[in-house]
Amino acid sequence: MQRTPRRDTRPELALRRAVHALGLRYRVSVRPLPHLRRTADLVFTKAKVAVFLDGCFWHGCPEHYSASVANSDYWARKISRNKARDADTDRQLIDAGWIVVRIWEHEDPIIAASHVAECVRQQSPTTTKSG
Repeated sequence: MQRTPRRDTRPELALRRAVHALGLRYRVSVRPLPHLRRTADLVFTKAKVAVFLDGCFWHGCPEHYSASVANSDYWARKISRNKARDADTDRQLIDAGWIVVRIWEHEDPIIAASHVAECVRQQSPTTTKSG
């Protein structure tokens, strides 16, 4: 587990490139709420949108997760705790007025980026340019 990268994974980089290509700017791997010891993969602070890119194994993807044969009790508890922590994170952010976007690592980054952009643009105040 120590060798598992916490950020800059291939799916995360693909999502970041796709979101950036849509003209959106974001912060990477930061805490949306200072008191909450959890970091989001992409954070849009002004729009209050937190994006989490979840790994299929680590977060128990309903499509792709398969239980580990070795040490199965440990991994079952670990994945269960991860899911509970994810739900708690979502609840706390929503209670604080944030929009939470969860994306599975197997999702198409272009489609996911479009969804993220839609959420950010819905939350962002519209500004008009005069001139």
